[in-house]
Amino acid sequence: MPPTDSSTNTDVSASIDATTDNRPATTTGSGDDTLDLTLDSDAVDLVIPPSVPAAGAGSLTRSLVDDLLDDISGWGPVNTPRGVFQLVPVVPDRDVPIITRWMNDPAVDEFWQLAGPEESTRRHLRTQLDGDGRSRPCLGVLDGTPMSYWEVYRADLDPVARYYPSRPHDTGIHLLIGKVADRGRGLGTALLRAVADHILDHRPACARVIAEPDLRNTPSVAAFLGAGFRFAAELELRDKRAALMIRDRALRHLL
Repeated sequence: MPPTDSSTNTDVSASIDATTDNRPATTTGSGDDTLDLTLDSDAVDLVIPPSVPAAGAGSLTRSLVDDLLDDISGWGPVNTPRGVFQLVPVVPDRDVPIITRWMNDPAVDEFWQLAGPEESTRRHLRTQLDGDGRSRPCLGVLDGTPMSYWEVYRADLDPVARYYPSRPHDTGIHLLIGKVADRGRGLGTALLRAVADHILDHRPACARVIAEPDLRNTPSVAAFLGAGFRFAAELELRDKRAALMIRDRALRHLL
């Protein structure tokens, strides 16, 4: 379920928040979050054709689950107005210190609520990495420098799908910009647009990229609007009222 930059100006808040509560979708919390990364029978029906015999369903389920997000690690870099950007899947032993530092920024913690020691960050990442593949944590690397944290997730297989009319392969994004100096100058907006289009380019079955920023986080909502997302609805989620933001494949060249 959610966040981007934390400044109060209209570029982007510290967390472009897209969560079903005031935390990212994959945070440690109740069972209503993406923390529960086990596909239920309804979700399995979405990815296994009914024609597949029961005997072969197990191996097919595993292969499909392993690639629910079309292999982010192979997407490669993308050119943006701010430089060459790439989503690099998180490696905990390498990336936990920098992500922990970012999470302990009070402006980030306001929405992510993951401040604490490195072990807290490691648990949050492990929930996704040990799950069924519907959510993938990544570092955002701009011109060779890690500068942001992203979560790309299957919104249609996530609890957030209970709150809006989801469609198969809807893909959600959460983002936080690491350095204060990178916030409030249009960088978050530029990267949101680039990543949303990158998802659409590499996930042909995905027709929409979504996000769920807290309605109180007006810089975040403004950043999504600037990145070509449209405001679709207000959602009454478990712990917040959210703005459902959608970037449609059909409208991507118009917005």
